[in-house]
Order: sequence, then structure tokens, then C-alpha cells
Amino acid sequence: MTGWLDALIQGVLLGGLYALFAAGLSLIFGVMRLVNLAHGDFIVVAAYIILLVASRLGLDPFAAALMALPILFIVGYALQRVLLNRALGRDLLPPLLVTFGLSIIIQNGLLQLFSADSVRLRSGAIETASIALGGGIAVGVVPLLTLLSAIAVIVFLNFVFYRTAIGQAFRATSDDLEIAQLMGIDVSRIFAIAMGLAFAVITIAALYLGLRANFDPTIGPARLLYAFEAVIIGGLGSFWGTLAGGIVLGVAQTIGARINPEWQILSGHLAFLIVLVIRPRGLFPRALD
Repeated sequence: MTGWLDALIQGVLLGGLYALFAAGLSLIFGVMRLVNLAHGDFIVVAAYIILLVASRLGLDPFAAALMALPILFIVGYALQRVLLNRALGRDLLPPLLVTFGLSIIIQNGLLQLFSADSVRLRSGAIETASIALGGGIAVGVVPLLTLLSAIAVIVFLNFVFYRTAIGQAFRATSDDLEIAQLMGIDVSRIFAIAMGLAFAVITIAALYLGLRANFDPTIGPARLLYAFEAVIIGGLGSFWGTLAGGIVLGVAQTIGARINPEWQILSGHLAFLIVLVIRPRGLFPRALD
């Protein structure tokens, strides 16, 4: 039983990482109904930026991420304002094509700049530090910080959406774009702020991605898949649902790996399929209003 309990605990902790991957995707879809196919590649870009800042300035990855966060917010704001806003409209195909193109460009650009070698963020003793829970079960400090950071991000996003003026604008544009424009809301600016906020979340996700595993220029699509599955499992429009979806996905993978190490990835996909069959709208569907 200890082994199964440990698999459950590790799955919950892994779910925190998937929730971080998914939070930015959920935010963007909730505000502008944009399915960002380059989301996973943006996470990888953020991880490389953190790596560059840490190596060039001799900083710990946490400090490097703190420095990179406002930079990436500006990058996200500018990307939406200059490029993605032009693709948005009633037709869903143009933004899909644009973000798909961005994904291809980013992957090839990163391969040219950093080669195909995998790298990792190094943060000293904290990487291997753990907390004993008794009974032969221990949790890593970094996975625990990942889960706590995911919860903090979800709390922050809920606060922004439901307790601030910019959140009211987010919900207004999500509910009825044309009415929001008639009320004087600058939709282009609101979308750009939403993307900047998503990039800030992406920075946090990239930090823990780099601390917990190696990364290379080609892993973005796999991170997108985990993020997409977590969002769908949790329910579109629900940030807490996104956290729940990430945990369901993480637990499914660790339980599957406990049964057979070859089943880890497959188990997560099967959990995604089962949820879709039982609850097509996800576990906790909620409109952003």
C-alpha cells in the first residue's frame, strides 16, 4: 500500500506542473477564444531565457525567472498587439495557422541557437532536497514548490478575473466582444494584457519545467498536449478546474507507471478519454462571467 500511496502523492505533485502548463492556455482561451498551438513552445522559449539570464549573470534560476518575468510579459503583450490581434476574428482558422507557424519557427530557431542537446536549470542542493512523510514516503522540495506555485497562480488569476477592473474587462470581452467594444473597451489592449499575463504564468511554468527535467527545442508540442488535456479535463473557463485537470492527469500517469512503467504516458491519455466520454464539458465547466 505504501507504493500506491507514494504514487498517488507523486501524481498530485506532478499535476501541479501540468496545471502550470495549462493555466496560461486556459487564460488565453477564456478571454479571446484563441487555441494557441505555440503555447508549449513559448514555455520552452521562456526556459531558455531563464537559462541565459542565470548563466550570464550568475544567478539562481529562481532569481533569473524573477528577472525574466517582466521581460516575457512585454514579449507576450507585443506579440498579441502586433501579430495575433490581426489574426483574430470570427474565423477560427487564421489564429490556428498563425500559432502553428510560430511553433515551427520557434522550434527551428531554438535548434539553430542552442542545438538539439538537452539542458537543465541548476539550482544546487534544492534539486535533490526532500521532506520525509514517514512510512518510507518522501516528497521532493521542488515538486512541492511546483504544486504550491500552481495553487498560488490559480488564486492570483481568480483574483484578477473576479476582483479587479481589468478582470471585468476580460470577462466582458469573453462574454460579448461587440458589446464590449460599444461600451468603450479597447479590445486590442485587453487581449494584449491577457497574453502578457499568460506569458508571466508561462515563465513560472518554464522555471519548474527546467528544474524538474531536461528540455530541448523540440519538446514544446508535448507540453502543449499535457496543457490541453488538463484544460479539457478540468473544464473550459475554470481555473480551479484546470488545477484539478492537471492533478487527474498527473495521478493517472503515476498510477499507470506503478502498474507498468511503459504505461505512464498512455494512462494519462486514457484518463483524458474517459473524462471526455463521461463528462464531455470537463469536470468543472464554468463560464468566465
